[in-house]
This record gives sequence, structure tokens and C-alpha cells, in this order.
Amino acid sequence: LYEGVELGELGRVGLITYMRTDSVRIAPEAIEGVRKAIVRLFGEDYLPQEPNHFRSRKGAQEAHEAIRPASFDLPPEKVKSHLSRDQFLLYKLIWDRFLACQMKGALIDQTTVEIRAGECLFTATGRLLKFPGFLIVYEEKEEDEEEGILPPMKEGDELELIELVPKQHFTQPPPRYTESSLVKELEEKGIGRPSTYATIITTLLERGYVELKNRKFHPTSLGLLVSELLVENFPAIMDVGFTARMEEKLDEIEAERVSWTEVLEEFYRSFSQDLQKAEREMREVRKERIPTDIRCELCGSLMEIRWGKYGEFLSCSAFPQCKNAKMFVRDEEGRIKIVKENTDERCPKCGGPMVVKEGKFGRFLACERYPECDGTKPLGTGVKCPVEGCGGEIVERRTRKGRTFYGCSRYPECNFVLWQRPVPRPCPQCGSPYLLEAKRRGKTLLICPDKGCGYEEERGS
Repeated sequence: LYEGVELGELGRVGLITYMRTDSVRIAPEAIEGVRKAIVRLFGEDYLPQEPNHFRSRKGAQEAHEAIRPASFDLPPEKVKSHLSRDQFLLYKLIWDRFLACQMKGALIDQTTVEIRAGECLFTATGRLLKFPGFLIVYEEKEEDEEEGILPPMKEGDELELIELVPKQHFTQPPPRYTESSLVKELEEKGIGRPSTYATIITTLLERGYVELKNRKFHPTSLGLLVSELLVENFPAIMDVGFTARMEEKLDEIEAERVSWTEVLEEFYRSFSQDLQKAEREMREVRKERIPTDIRCELCGSLMEIRWGKYGEFLSCSAFPQCKNAKMFVRDEEGRIKIVKENTDERCPKCGGPMVVKEGKFGRFLACERYPECDGTKPLGTGVKCPVEGCGGEIVERRTRKGRTFYGCSRYPECNFVLWQRPVPRPCPQCGSPYLLEAKRRGKTLLICPDKGCGYEEERGS
């Protein structure tokens, strides 16, 4: 959007100003342009007498303007046909938010209603919108916020009981972070900059430290362990105020009020001591074994919890003599639930059911009757190899370094490979026989393999 988008006869046009900034400064010509746009789109009633001005937070980078539309003659709907879905939503967010910041405020009446029923007195509080103001363009809602709009009523009205819902409320722990509430917390704590918030969240998700459930972040066992070890061994760096103080020092370096070598020397002096201590004393988690009462179905030994690259897993205590291992999850009470992936595939040797197992070279199908039957098959995807005349199927494989990929079952006769999981569903836009699964910021998307098509959708939508 900043570098430019092809807009037909207009050519390549930049739609927004420079985006790596947290400044709220607005150029006079932008103020003039947005005020004209507000009158044109909504009328004089929505325009304040004087422009709204805002103060940047401490340490904000003021070299650039606030992020805003570059031109007020190009509303989102006018350029929608030239933008991808994500580009349009982002541009509309910037457009709406910028117009809203220069509009009149909303007028809202806070209403309290007292309802008497015999000796009992019930109260209800809510809001009554008198004038929408900037809310006609942009309204920010918390994910857990409930609407508090009360129906019209007047004093003395008799109310009819429709439903009685007795509820007991207990003190609740703070709600889990959503993307927006986490960014708000980072801002309040002075951690990071707008240009780094997305990277912070993406890193947490991609490294498996957290996962998104119902738009809320939940820590994984790996994330809890990493946090515990870092807090134990690097308390100064893990202190919430450390990053904020370092941001301030970087600003001082930029303003030439302090030497960068002094800042680095001060930091490294204590960090090197903590690092040496951690190398000597940090727990070797991969050597830890936590016993369970779960029996190995292969040899009868007890299973134990071990740690691997991707977190906790169950391993037979007789390892390496018995190599049985299982993935598991924990329920709300922390109890172990073994993950078992059943399939509709039948064993090529005995005809029995097959299950998904993890091996040295990735996941594969194994006979459920093992060790009586050692039948195996590569894990198929249901997608036929697109190479003309091949006739093979795309199956899941793994490189020597452990990276999962998808290749033709007729390898080495056919060397077709993909790095993203193919899904046996044709592209509704160009007719490609399959789509690819892609993960972006905690969301799973289905995208067309033809880059010239550009089709994508959120999985499950």
C-alpha cells in the first residue's frame, strides 16, 4: 500500500504514508484534506470547529507523519477491485480510523433503570446513543464486551417477566490476551514499536510458545517451560521494564546523548555473567523424565514424559530397547489425553485398520495390529500428482534435517515436491486441482498454488 498499487489508468499509486512509525503528527495539508472529505461524505454536523490534535507517547518516533491515507480522493470502495482481500481490509482500517480521529465525538447517555418486584430491587445499566459522531465510521470493541443497549421505557412502566436466569458470579482471573489486548499491553509497558508488534506475535506463534483458541492466546507446555527457564536464569532481561528501558536508550543513542559503546558495555557486563551461570546451572530439560501410570502397549513398561524440539511427548521408559512414542495433550485439569489419529485406510498385508504414527522420516501409516503385523504405507494427502502422465499420489515425507515436505509416491521416477500441505479441493477461481495449506499469524489459509491466480480463504470458512 505504501510502495504503490496498480490502479488501472491511474498507474501505480501509493495509498498510504510511511507505515513504520508510531507518531500521531499530522501535516496541515492532510488536516485540510480530511476535513473536506468528512463534510463531503457525512455533512457539516460531523465536523468539529477546530481540528483534533493528539500528543505522541513518550519515545515516539516523530520523523514521520502518522499512518494515514495518502489521498482523500481514493476511498476504499473506489480501489477495492485493484486490491487483495487483506490489502482492502487494511486500507479500509487506515481510512476509517483516520477519518474518525478528525470527526466530532459521539454523544451517549448512560442510563440506569431500577425495577421493583415486591421487596426486591433490580437494577440495569446501559447506554443510549444520542449522536453517533465518529462511531458512524469506526468503533473499537473489546472481544469480550457485551452490548449494553436498553430498550425504550419510561418511569412507571409495568414490565412482564419473560425469563428468570439466576446466576452466581465469582471473582474471575484476568481474561487471556487477544491480539489487540496484547498490543495494547505492549504499548502501555513501552515494549516494542508498532513496526515490531506483528513480528513479536508471529514469533510466539511460529515457535509454538502459544496457540490461538477462539481468538485468545493460550500458552503451550513448550512456552511455559521456556518462560520458566528464562525467568530463572535471566531475570534482568525478562523483567518487563528491561525492553522499555532499552528502547529509551536506543532513542538516546539516536539523539547522540549517549554513546552506543557505553550502552552495550553496560548491558553485556551483567548479561555475560548471567550467560556463564546459565551454561553451568541451567536444567537439562531433554534429560528429564517424568514417570506416568500409562502402560506401553508394546512391551508393558511404564510410559514417561520427555521433552523434544516441539514440546512434551510420551516415550516408553524402556527406550532405546522399545521406541514406542506418542503425542498427547492435556485437558483443562492437566490430565494426559493421548492423540490417536485413526484413518479409513486398510493394511496392505492383513486388511486391518491403520493409524498415523511418527517415525524417523516423518509421519506414516502403520497397521494397528503391530507388532503382529508390520504393514506400513506412506501417509497420502488425497491429491494426485499434477505431473502429466505420472499417476502417482502426493504423500507426506521428511528431509534428513526433519523438515516436512510432500512428494510424489512414485519417487525416484517422479521428483515433484511441495513444501506446503496440498488439500484435495479445486480452486474455485482458476480450477487448479488442489489448494495449499498456509499458516499466517496463527490462521490457517487455503491458497491457490498458481501465483497468477492469488485465490485464498481462511480454512473452515
